[in-house]
Parts: sequence; structure tokens; C-alpha cells
Amino acid sequence: MIRIITIAIVFFFCLACKNQAELETIKQPPNVILIFTDDQGYRDVGVFGADDIPTPNLDKLASEGIKLSSFYSAQAVCSASRAGILTGCYPNRIGIHNAFMPNSHIGLNPKEITLAEMLKEKGFATGIFGKWHLGDAKEFLPTRHGFDEFYGIPYSNDMWPLHPQQGPVFDFGPLPLYQNETVIDTITDQTFLTTEITARSIDFIKRNKDHPFFLYVPHPQPHVPLFVSEKHKGKSQRGLYGDVIMEIDWSVGEILKTLKEHNLEENTIVIFTSDNGPWLAYGNHAGSALPFREGKGTAWEGGQREPFIIKYPRELKAGRLINEPLMAIDILPTIAEATDATLPNNIIDGKSAWSLLRGIEKKGPQEAYFFYYRINELHGVRYGKWKMYFPHNYRTMEGQIPGKDGQPGNYNYIDLEEVALYDLSKDLSETKNLAEDYPEVVLEINLLANEMRYRLGDSLMEIDGEETRLAGSIE
Repeated sequence: MIRIITIAIVFFFCLACKNQAELETIKQPPNVILIFTDDQGYRDVGVFGADDIPTPNLDKLASEGIKLSSFYSAQAVCSASRAGILTGCYPNRIGIHNAFMPNSHIGLNPKEITLAEMLKEKGFATGIFGKWHLGDAKEFLPTRHGFDEFYGIPYSNDMWPLHPQQGPVFDFGPLPLYQNETVIDTITDQTFLTTEITARSIDFIKRNKDHPFFLYVPHPQPHVPLFVSEKHKGKSQRGLYGDVIMEIDWSVGEILKTLKEHNLEENTIVIFTSDNGPWLAYGNHAGSALPFREGKGTAWEGGQREPFIIKYPRELKAGRLINEPLMAIDILPTIAEATDATLPNNIIDGKSAWSLLRGIEKKGPQEAYFFYYRINELHGVRYGKWKMYFPHNYRTMEGQIPGKDGQPGNYNYIDLEEVALYDLSKDLSETKNLAEDYPEVVLEINLLANEMRYRLGDSLMEIDGEETRLAGSIE
């Protein structure tokens, strides 16, 4: 009898421990992994239309997660786009415009709260492995913006002496490779970089598997110059560009495999997207945004509509397609809700899409999205199925000879002289201007635009915003 009682006590003790362990797991907030590529086109992933670049890992991620067909980067250029996804703000709200050059005197203001800082406050370990591009002065490095660890480059991988326009246009110094705040090398060959970024990302996961972590993997590729390791060279049907995408897909696969090996898959949010559309001037070294119009450096659909996949088995039903518009500014508040983190005290522009992703809501969180470019120029607005553009100057490769094998072609610059309105539900390529047919829609969007101009300004109309904040400065 005593033996039976002892066995029963041990059994119930073990059961209680198991239940407590399960309870602790449920209480633990999800890990967050944000994989962010550079200049990747919408059509450069299999599930988004690529039939000449195998991306089995990204395709599997989409089948096990959610694919968004109308996701937009925060702006069509490097620094501004990164500022938007990390702070939840339109980049011009926080004084970030265009792409910072090396030795810039400005950067992301330390007063702004990044995803890393928000999650670090909740006890997350935070790491970035890849490209930063929000200020290369020590005061602006990732370690000053909430990241425990940084390995990578401080700005774009073409900002080096081997740039094809070095001399006539640029005078770049060596490309530094950072470990936290120390330059550990200067890079002359980038073929190792995707592999090393992947290895360090995996190591970060393994070291932090027992508590929540935020891993940010902003790949320098497929921004030109293109580099790929020997293991993926010559593997795709789209030349070197396709090979680079295949290596990024491999990297995603290695990260997902690591999560599974350490039983982290169920409780990790994995996001894959890109900072802006393809750099069309580089021809066969650029991606594809088809069927969308134009590419990087424009507010047209090809400039900011990006592939987007999110997976979180514990909360998000797999295999779904969401067509509602979302923008990178919504990522921070969405992650805040998913992890029960505290939002920044500063005004932000993003809104949580967590209910949409969970299938509770059918509509996106925002009434409209605003497309700024250059120094605070409001070029367009997405409003439901409509996309409207205001008169502005934009660049195009249409009618131009594209670049080849790493050499850029020359853009033509065109003035859009009248308001243009497109129905994206029927006209993805933005070919038929319906402004004259739908004056009431033009009026509605103009009212929304004028409200945003009051808040954030519009240099095309010489309007200063009431709510903008300054970038950080070391001068």
C-alpha cells in the first residue's frame, strides 16, 4: 500500500511539473525573427510568381504561414524604409529621408524607440546580423538602438571603392565590417557574407533558446553588387541574381531548421519581406516587380509593394492569403500586441494588424497609406482598392537601355502632370487613369492627403508638417 501511495505521489508530482512547464511555455511571449532583404522584387519568390528561381523554403514558409499580397515598404529607398519598419513611423515623421551616405552626420534619433528597444524592455535578447543603414557614426549604431549584438555592414554594400561609378560620381572609402561597435575588417569580396550572417543568426538562436529573443536579419543582398557563395553559383535560371535569391532562400531554410531542432518553431513569429522594389537600372542584376509598374525609387506599385510572409503556428492559421493592404509601419505595433509589449510614448503612424492576421478582423487597421519620397514629397495614397498619385517627377527605365552585369543604365525622368487614379483590383499595372471617371474618389483621397500634409508636410506644396521630429545629428 505504501508503495502504491508513493508511486501515486510521484505520478501526480510529475504531472504537476509537466503542467507547470506547459503553463510557463504558454506564458512566455513569442520569439520574433524579422528577415529583411534589400531591393528584392515582388516576383522574386516562387509563391509570388517566380518560375525561374526555386525558393522551396520560402514557399514552405508561406504554406505554413500567411502570405500578404498587398504589403508595402515604408518608402522606396534604403534608410527611410528601415526607419519605418523599426520604429512604426513614416520615415519623414522622424526626419529620415533617402539613403545615408558613409560618414553621415545624421542618423536615427536616439529618442526614437525601435522594435529592439521595445522588446528589450520586455526582457528579450536582441541581435542584428546584416545591414544597418540608419547612421554609421558610433552614436547611431544598432547597439545604441536596443540591439545587444551587431555583426555586419553599416550601409549599402555598393558604398565601397569598387562601385562602377567610383571617380566620376562617388569617392567611397573601404567597406567596413562591424562586430558591435568595432570595425573588425574591411571587405573586398562579399561572397562569404550571406553564409556568415546565417551562421551568426543560428548561433544567436542557440544561445538564446531558453528565453525570448528578437533576431533581425537585414540581408545586404540582392542589392548590387551581387555576390553568391560557390554552393549556389550557377544554380538558377535567372543568372547571378537568381543565384543570390536561392542563397537567401537557403538561409531562411537554415534558420527555420534551427527553430525546429530546438523546439522553438511553435512559439516563434517569423517574418520575411524586403525594403523596397528592384533597382531596375541594373538590368539583369535587378529583380522583377511584374506585374507592377516601375521599381525602387518610385511610389508606383513596383517601388513599394513587396513579398511578405508571416508564420506563427501557435496563433496564426496556416496557408492563408490576405489581400488587405498593410505597410511596414504596422509591424512594430503588431509585434507589440503579439508579445504584450508596451508601445513607444512617441506618436507613431503604424497600427496593429494582429486581429487581421489572426482572422478576427477582415479589414486592415488603416484607412489609407501615404507614399512619400525624396525630401518629404507626397507622391501617392493607397485607399482601399484605389491608388492615387499627385503631380510629381519620377524616374523610369521605360524606353531606356538597361544596365548589364553590374553596370547601371540611365534613368529617364518624367513629370506626372495631372492627378492619376487607378483601380488596383482590376489594373495591377496601373495603366488606366480613372481620375475623370471617379471625381468623388479623387475628392475623398484629397481630403485624406490634406490631413496628412498638415501632420507630416509635403514639400511639393511647400507645406511644413506640424508633427515631424528631427533625425539624430552629431553636428
